[in-house]
Amino acid sequence: MPELPEVETVRRGLEPVLAGHVILHADVRRPDLRWPFPPGLAPRLTGARVESLGRRSKYLLAGLDRGETLIVHLGMSGRILVSGAQVGAFHHPHPAPEKHDHLVLDLDGGARITLNDARRFGAVDLWPSDAIGGHRLLAGLGPEPLGNGFDAPYLAGRMAGRLAPVKAVLLDQRIVAGLGNIYVCEALWRARVSPLRLARDVGPGEAEAIVAAVRGVLIDAIDAGGSSLRDYRRADGELGYFQHAFAVYGREGGACPRCGTAIARSVQSGRSSFHCPGCQS
Repeated sequence: MPELPEVETVRRGLEPVLAGHVILHADVRRPDLRWPFPPGLAPRLTGARVESLGRRSKYLLAGLDRGETLIVHLGMSGRILVSGAQVGAFHHPHPAPEKHDHLVLDLDGGARITLNDARRFGAVDLWPSDAIGGHRLLAGLGPEPLGNGFDAPYLAGRMAGRLAPVKAVLLDQRIVAGLGNIYVCEALWRARVSPLRLARDVGPGEAEAIVAAVRGVLIDAIDAGGSSLRDYRRADGELGYFQHAFAVYGREGGACPRCGTAIARSVQSGRSSFHCPGCQS
């Protein structure tokens, strides 16, 4: 599933061709993805001007001049691609329609934005912009990990007394929004903290190291265009490159780039965790 860096990379790729432009035509090619599309999605989008393009956690938020916000979640396999416009250094002509193209937006600048989702675990909704924080997908989310609300005192306070592993706490979207399995594994390696440690045993200095590591790994991943492991592509169709910089994720048995110890894999809450037994304690 795309995590925060992948969604932010898509947002940055879409912004130049979407923000400030009018949706001339919206083509809704099926009634649902993970959940039904909102009623009248096509006419509610057609003719609307996109005033802003933001992100909250792993959700894209397109603010419209009609007082509504389009919410898009990519799910497990969703991709949003731009054609008919200059994206970065390349011009991408409109491709032939594909089987899993479910929402297509034609814009006044000539660009076409296509949401393709083979597994259909993604989501699309429209919600009043002045109440966007109350949407069921957004209400209750914790602070953004790159924002001022996520700092060492906050994290130490949320970990205090908790018997859950530190990794489970960081994956809890109510505590910090947008983190997923890949970047938590990588951040804990940078912070030299084992994902198996109980949150209550993490000291203030370690909480500070974790916050710094989370910020650092997210920034590095965004700069690399995210991580392409299966379906993820950037808005220009290109792959992300951060997977080539993984220190521990997916590297069971490989040498730790810091101390040379073999990377270990364990299963926590049904997810694989990767860490270095030699330098993460």
